[in-house]
Amino acid sequence: MKRIAAGIGGAILASCGLFGQAAPPAFEVASVKPAAPQTDGRVMIRMGGDAGQVDYTNVSLKQVLAKAYDVKSYQITGPSWLDSERYDIVAKVPDGVAKEQIPAMLRALLADRFQMKVHRETKEQSVYAIMVGKNGPKLTKYDENASPVFTFNQAGDPLPPPPGGAGRIATAAGRGGGGGSGGAMAKGGAMVSMTSNGATHLQARGSTLAGLADMLSSFMDRPVVDMTGIEGEYDISLEAAAEEMVGMKMTVIGSPGPAGGAPAPAPETAPTASIFTSIQQLGLKLDPRKAPIEYVVVDKAEKVPTEN
Repeated sequence: MKRIAAGIGGAILASCGLFGQAAPPAFEVASVKPAAPQTDGRVMIRMGGDAGQVDYTNVSLKQVLAKAYDVKSYQITGPSWLDSERYDIVAKVPDGVAKEQIPAMLRALLADRFQMKVHRETKEQSVYAIMVGKNGPKLTKYDENASPVFTFNQAGDPLPPPPGGAGRIATAAGRGGGGGSGGAMAKGGAMVSMTSNGATHLQARGSTLAGLADMLSSFMDRPVVDMTGIEGEYDISLEAAAEEMVGMKMTVIGSPGPAGGAPAPAPETAPTASIFTSIQQLGLKLDPRKAPIEYVVVDKAEKVPTEN
């Protein structure tokens, strides 16, 4: 009898242990498939959805990993195709599940459909730190009631065009509605436009300085981190030399901030009229230094997702 009671007690404890562990969150249903190739010479990306759905179009796994692990794209290392292969992902979030659970659900989806295995590690790396200049910051505070600072025509070109004539849009993100002669850039939007005289204009509306760092990281030769300690949101306009745009290889629509390509080495001394000079007009500076950076390392991943 004691043996039976002990056995029942053990079963109850084991059962309690099982029920005490929360099941990992998962999407109710998910479709993951390779994206159709694009033929117009541009890469159009959308990372949208609402409170109950994730809807990603033509995204790389590196972009999904950044969302899943709350890191920047430069903090992800693994096979080169993580940045080149494109996928369409549509997933239903279960009713009552908070949006804060979506990253965990993305991690589970990557493990399930791509057999992905990752680990984290921290390494010292060369970075550019955004610092406050000796005369203090000169930033334009974002005001949602003020007239739009940046506008676009229906072709996506800035109005009025910057000196030298507006060139093609290298990156545009977070634009507001654009009927008629133009639409205002939405808060959180960012754009990089290139002009015929070789200048590159970077614009961001309602951006934090951490957001500016993310934007610069997408095309500079090393990560950019915000070390100013400045809070708040600002309208930012900068000019950079075209040769510094080493990572701007795609057009991005619908997701704040540009997506970068593979970085290339830049000269140790910055050329005249570079981003290093331009950022000083904001009362800031870019300081090269070493800093610990946490990485998500992809140890294993299948290029072709399992069937839906």
